[in-house]
Amino acid sequence: MITLLTYAPSFGQPAASPFCVKAMMLLNLAGAVWAPEYINDPRKMPYAKLPAIRVNGEIIADSDNIRAWLEGQGADFDKGLDARQKAYSRALIRMAEEHLYFHVVHDRWVNEDVWTVTRDTYFKMIPRPIRKFVTGKIRKPVIASIHQMGIGRFSPKERLARAEPDIQAIKDLLTGPFLFGDKPTAADVSVASQLAGMMATPVATLLGDRLRGDAKLVAYVERMNEATL
Repeated sequence: MITLLTYAPSFGQPAASPFCVKAMMLLNLAGAVWAPEYINDPRKMPYAKLPAIRVNGEIIADSDNIRAWLEGQGADFDKGLDARQKAYSRALIRMAEEHLYFHVVHDRWVNEDVWTVTRDTYFKMIPRPIRKFVTGKIRKPVIASIHQMGIGRFSPKERLARAEPDIQAIKDLLTGPFLFGDKPTAADVSVASQLAGMMATPVATLLGDRLRGDAKLVAYVERMNEATL
């Protein structure tokens, strides 16, 4: 039995983090037998983040490492793809996880209207009288990191303009049910989990509205959920 160490469900998603949702999708595509163990504080985890899996007492942390471990057990998430398609897959994964993801983070952690909902959802275990103070300290370095990478310096319209070409690239590649044909691959797992995170933003934002209003992408995420969750 594999134990997935993950954040709890939130905003209609099976986990608060798109990377935890990604891990769930990978486990299911691999046909693994697993169960979740919900964790609120990841600081004691390797890399101080989630997801991670526990297998026979060993902790394997980070969604990419989880993928590599599953592949080492025989899983093939890119079965049937040629070298060129695998190269596109690699680029799509990095686009989703190293760019689009931080737009999700901005909407949830930096946007003042969304933050109050995020705070009371993610940190509901902290007593309300001290929650604002404690989470303010947690939030501060997140805001600083988003500003440092550049996304935090843009207006909402500018952020949407930065994300739009990535969104359109995904749509252009969706000529079938999934990015590379009739079956989900590793790229679908990474892309769909990030798109789902954007759609799940609990307060209206330009990016969330853009995704929720796109019938093609909504249908794609729904297909991925049916196939992998």
